[in-house]
Amino acid sequence: MRKYIIAGNWKMNKTVAQSVELAKAVVEAAKGIKNTEVVIAPTFLATAKVADVVKGTNVKLAVQDVHFEDQGAFTGKVSVDMVKDLGVEYIILGHSEQRQYFGETDVSVNKKVKKTLAAGLKPIICIGETLAERQGGTLETVLRTQVTGAYAGLSEADALNTVIAYEPVWAIGTGVTASDEQAQDTQAFVRSTVKEIYGEKVSESITIQYGGSMKPDNAAGLLKQKDIDGGLIGGAALKADLFIAIVTAAEQSV
Repeated sequence: MRKYIIAGNWKMNKTVAQSVELAKAVVEAAKGIKNTEVVIAPTFLATAKVADVVKGTNVKLAVQDVHFEDQGAFTGKVSVDMVKDLGVEYIILGHSEQRQYFGETDVSVNKKVKKTLAAGLKPIICIGETLAERQGGTLETVLRTQVTGAYAGLSEADALNTVIAYEPVWAIGTGVTASDEQAQDTQAFVRSTVKEIYGEKVSESITIQYGGSMKPDNAAGLLKQKDIDGGLIGGAALKADLFIAIVTAAEQSV
């Protein structure tokens, strides 16, 4: 049975002190959570301090990106080894904002996925279509290309250590959410694409999160869908009570 994973992507929000405060609130609120993986992803600047807060708790630490090289003249970037040394367990890769604003491609995502897995960490691989792509009838083509690109050259064993986050770009930060049925239909397609590559055993084992404006008032309906195994949470992750409400919804859906 797949385990729910609720991950909070804090994006470029919170100072170091504010991040520590938020992390402490999440840790306290998550103490009774037993069946749901709780993950938080602060900014790089706050990672070390937040790592101290979550150490020894049931809250896992993530970062929002890495570079695919170990070291070198890559100003402003960080490597997998650098974040692993801090206690990071998950790395968010291929987020639509990275693709839209910073030139992320399926090729670079694939390199980062391989580097993350080689270090023994878990990639959360983001995929998703724009509104124009959905309305233009290319949703399935876009998602299949992103999935096959991210998983190129990965073994079944590697694939089993990954997480996919399906994020309709048109629903990120807009307050617009896919209906439960829309989300389920698309997530089922993503799982079928994984099945085409690796077979049913792997496809039924991989966690596929939903990540388009999931909030406390819509989380329960989304999380009850057969192929939705959690959420990659943006805005609602910046307030501990909202984030834990979503975590609780997942816990109650088990």
